[in-house]
Amino acid sequence: MTQKSYILAHDLGTTGNKAILVDTFGNLVTSAYCAYETDYCRPNWAEQNPKDWIQAICDSTHKILVDSKISPERIAVVSFSGHMNGILAVDAQGNPLRPAIIWADQRSTKQADLISEKCGSLETYHLTGIRVSPGYTAAKLLWIKENEPDIYAKTFKVLQAKDYAAYFLTGIFATDYSDASLTQLLDLEKHCWAENMLETLGISADLMPKIYPSAAVIGEITQAAAAKTGLRPGTPVVIGGGDGACATVGAGSIHVGDIYNYIGSSSWMALTTNQPVLDIQQRTFNFLHLDPNLYIAIGTMQAAGGAFDWFESLFREKGEEKRYDDLNLAAGMIPPGGNGLIFLPYLLGERSPYWNPLARSAFIGLAMPDGRAQMARAVMEGVAFNLRIILDVLLSQGVKTRGMRLIGGGSRSFVWRQILADVFNLPILLVNLSTAATAMGAAIAGGIGVGIFPDYGVVRDLIPISEDAIPDDSTRTRYDALYELFQESYQVLVPIYERLANLPK
Repeated sequence: MTQKSYILAHDLGTTGNKAILVDTFGNLVTSAYCAYETDYCRPNWAEQNPKDWIQAICDSTHKILVDSKISPERIAVVSFSGHMNGILAVDAQGNPLRPAIIWADQRSTKQADLISEKCGSLETYHLTGIRVSPGYTAAKLLWIKENEPDIYAKTFKVLQAKDYAAYFLTGIFATDYSDASLTQLLDLEKHCWAENMLETLGISADLMPKIYPSAAVIGEITQAAAAKTGLRPGTPVVIGGGDGACATVGAGSIHVGDIYNYIGSSSWMALTTNQPVLDIQQRTFNFLHLDPNLYIAIGTMQAAGGAFDWFESLFREKGEEKRYDDLNLAAGMIPPGGNGLIFLPYLLGERSPYWNPLARSAFIGLAMPDGRAQMARAVMEGVAFNLRIILDVLLSQGVKTRGMRLIGGGSRSFVWRQILADVFNLPILLVNLSTAATAMGAAIAGGIGVGIFPDYGVVRDLIPISEDAIPDDSTRTRYDALYELFQESYQVLVPIYERLANLPK
C-alpha cells in the first residue's frame, strides 16, 4: 500500500451527503452522513440551497478525517457523485444566483411543451435518448429564462450538484458525460452538446460547462477549499458522475446485459448496453455510463423510498425517532396484497413509465379493517408494481437476466426485498455495501483517475454480490392479478388527475 492510499468520495443525494473513505483494496474505512433539506415550496416544486451541499461536504470531510485518524496527506484523490438533471445557475465567480431546482421539480411543463413544439418530441428522443419532460435541465433552464429573466441574464454556467461541489474544491467549472446526458441538451451518440438544439431553443452554448470523462482529474484542491475542509491543498479532484451512473458501477453493472434496481428517495431500474435503447413508446430513456463507451437504458420513478418516508412520517410526532423497523416488521406480518389494498405511489407526479406530472397518489380498496401495517405493505407493493412495468419494458428488448441486483436504502428492508423478488419473479442479488454503492462508484472513478485502479472492471473484485430473496411461487398468481389492477387503476384516474389540476384557484 502506498503512502497516499485512500480515496474520499462524496455522494450528494436528495436528502443529504454521504461521504466514504476507502482504501486501495476497496475496503470501507469509515463513512459520514450530513443531511440537508428540500424545499417543496409549491406543488410540483423542489429546491435546495447549494450552500447546504457545501456545508455538508465540509462537515462530512471533517468527520471522516477525525473518525479515521487518517492524515490528509494520505488521501490520494477526492471524487463526486450527485443527484442529476437539476439546475444550479451560477455567475462568473461561481456564486449561486438562486436555489437549485432539483430532479424532482416538475414546474416546467409549459417549457417542456415548447421543446416538443420547436425541436420535435420524437426527434429530441432520438437525439438525446430522453423523452421531453419537465424533469430535465433543458425545460428547467427555459423556465428560469422565461420567469426569472434577471437571473438568466446573470447566469455564467449551468451546473449539477456534484459539478458545484467540484467547483468549490477546484475553482473549475466542469461536468462529466453522465450528468451532461441527463440535461436533455447532449447529443448522446456524438458525446457533445447539441448545438443545433441549443440554438433552436435560444440557449447559448456558453452556459454549458466543459464535459470530461467521469474519471478525469479536473484540478486540485485550492488553498481556500483546503482551509474549509481540512484536506491537503493540491489533492487531485476527479469530477466523478451523476448518481445514476455511479450507482450503476457500484452495483457492478459494468457489462452489457447487467441490470440492477436502486431504491432510495426515488427509484430506478437500469440496464447496461453498448448503444442507446430507444423504446417506441418512450417509456424508458438513456444516458451515459461512467465508462463513456457504454450506455444505460433506464426507467426512473419519482417516489419510492420517498413514498415510504412520507407514510412513516404520518405516524410520528415531531422529535420522535423514525419507525422504519417497526413498520417493516408490521408489514411483514401481512400476507401479499393484504385484503386487496393497492397504493399508487405518485406523490411527485411520475416519470417512467407514464411521464405524467399531474399523476397523484391514492390508496384503492382501503377498508375499515386496514391499519398502518396493511398500508405500509401496500406502499412497498405499489412501488414494486410500478418498477415491474419498467422491468417489463427493458426485458421486452430481448435481454435475458437471472437476477436483479439491488442497492440503495430500500435494500435494507427484508420485507421489501421479498416483495420485489415476488413481483419481479426474479432472485434479488444483494450487493455488498449496497447502501453505499453510489459513493463507491464515485470512489472507483476517482481511483481510476489517479491510477489506483486499472478500469471499471475492478468493481467485480471489490464488491461481491450474494443471492438473497427468492421468488415464492405461491404468491405469483395473486401479485399478477394485483399488478393488472394496479395498471388499470392508474388509467382510470388519468382524467381525474387532469380535472384536479384544472380546479379553480
